[in-house]
Amino acid sequence: MSPRTRLLAPAVGLLILSACGAPPEALPTSPPLPPAGGSVSPGSVPAGGLAPPSIYSPPPMATPTYTYPTGPVTTTTTTITRPATTLPTTTAGPAPSYAPRCTGEPTGPQIVALAKSSPAVPDGNLAVLDGPYCAGGWSFTTVGMTGEEPLSVVATGTGTALELVTAGTDVCNPTVKARAPAGIRAMACGS
Repeated sequence: MSPRTRLLAPAVGLLILSACGAPPEALPTSPPLPPAGGSVSPGSVPAGGLAPPSIYSPPPMATPTYTYPTGPVTTTTTTITRPATTLPTTTAGPAPSYAPRCTGEPTGPQIVALAKSSPAVPDGNLAVLDGPYCAGGWSFTTVGMTGEEPLSVVATGTGTALELVTAGTDVCNPTVKARAPAGIRAMACGS
């Protein structure tokens, strides 16, 4: 046993006993309430404190009387012509133009076959969920399989010259940003 450990028990005991002092004083009590029978007269203050609550009733008010005209009533019509107002136009820039659906190649099955060749795409039964959309020799397609997150596929070319640019959940890579047509870039990158 360490020499310091022997002093630990008396120090803790002394600390506990030193916290003891005089017991706390009793809390103050509220002044006595007036009897429920209402023996205190209105407006008087009871000996122990505040005046009893009173119900306020506003003083009676006189009802105004009006005299109405009895003769013929004439009305005047004024026409106000205001100049035509035009709303200000905002120039925040054009909204991104998305690519239209492909009318020929690549087809959905061609994109699925291309996506399956990528190591980034898990093995499974892929199906086209949306697309393909084409612009300037590029295409954008959303593929997926049951129970998995949808994947985006960006490709260039058509038919046998179809080449995968990127596939995955985030396809907005530097190649797509720099080289893809605006419609494909808007779909892949969101702007």
